[in-house]
Amino acid sequence: MALLFCKKCGHLYEVDNKYLDKLVKCPQCAFVVRIYDTVYFLKKIIDKYREQQKILQQLQKTPTKQPAPLTDIQKRIGSSQLHNTTVLTQQTQYAPVLDWFKQKNINVQINQNALDTTGFFDEIALHLGNQYKLLGEIIDKIKYAQSKSYTDVRLTLDKKSQKEIATITQFCRLLYEYSFVAKYFYQNKEKIIRLKLQTAAKIVKFFNGEWMEWFVFIQLLTYCQQKGLPYSILRNLIVQFPNKDSHELDIFCLLDNRIAVCIECKSGEFRHDIKKYSNLRKRLGLDERNFFLCVLGLNQKQTEGMTSMYDFIFVNEQNFLLPITLLLG
Repeated sequence: MALLFCKKCGHLYEVDNKYLDKLVKCPQCAFVVRIYDTVYFLKKIIDKYREQQKILQQLQKTPTKQPAPLTDIQKRIGSSQLHNTTVLTQQTQYAPVLDWFKQKNINVQINQNALDTTGFFDEIALHLGNQYKLLGEIIDKIKYAQSKSYTDVRLTLDKKSQKEIATITQFCRLLYEYSFVAKYFYQNKEKIIRLKLQTAAKIVKFFNGEWMEWFVFIQLLTYCQQKGLPYSILRNLIVQFPNKDSHELDIFCLLDNRIAVCIECKSGEFRHDIKKYSNLRKRLGLDERNFFLCVLGLNQKQTEGMTSMYDFIFVNEQNFLLPITLLLG
């Protein structure tokens, strides 16, 4: 007999061999799946089990390391001060990352502006990431308007609850106060928000997806500060390999001065780039557990299912810190 296994809902069902290797709809959720040979399917499960057992045995044999002491820069930055400082742009902060790449004969081009939190990009990014389920619609409308070279956005809130309206209007006022939009007006009776967009390149780029990099960047820094964990971090860096190939990395950090982690952020379509990220991970010499693809809006089942299918970690904007916690033991 052959097996139908749905990676979306987990439904498992035995079917006739005549369906072997065919694409069918899952009877539970209608997701399109492939019919597998039973022996082949079991072999894959056993191989995955053995792989996990090896990882577990290695972790059990590895002695627990005490966290390295905080650097002077990290002692000066409290979690409440992450949003208004240029101290992260100092070379002493990211020097360990540069040393890591130097050992691999990889050149690094640094973007100082990507480490400067004296602007308001990080604050707005936190609002978006923490409340994306509600605020995502605003970003989608802004992105669409930008793609069409429109400068006006209209938001209708008549179907929202009072609490949701209060959150959305507060966020839009913040966009105006921080000059992310040129004008903001709320028609209370009609429950309509009107925004006039900024056309500055940095603002357009922020709404087009860079906000997610800021969100992950600040959340990761906050995590390290709260845990008293030493770190060295760079954002929007360009790496050049010995053969002169260049790639931009969204976030690269050394945690506890020993664990290298690369996080790539995607707020749109990502599936066509999976092979690219797989090759990039290998060229960087990172373990599968140390390379993350953070995809906006993926649910828990999707991140878990895709992680089991490919050779790096899939996460979303809400759970990306969990595998980092596991890496740190």
